[in-house]
Amino acid sequence: MEQLDFFSVPSPCVGICQVNNRGYCKGCYRSRDERFNWQAMTADQKRQVIRLCKQRYLRILRRAKGKSIEVQQVDDNPQQNLF
Repeated sequence: MEQLDFFSVPSPCVGICQVNNRGYCKGCYRSRDERFNWQAMTADQKRQVIRLCKQRYLRILRRAKGKSIEVQQVDDNPQQNLF
């Protein structure tokens, strides 16, 4: 059974609109297609994108733990509050 949606899923955008070397936004970790098609997505699709963004964030965080200089920059990212 499908859950009723009373509230829209907010955009994960945090206003840091730069792309990393893998093509994901450095602020919200969405791909180009995910950013451009956000308004046309269903609530379930938006939640799936947010789950993917969380996985991308955690992957980058794990990589950064080996590089102590970058850990501070990743920890300061406001995106983690979304997850």
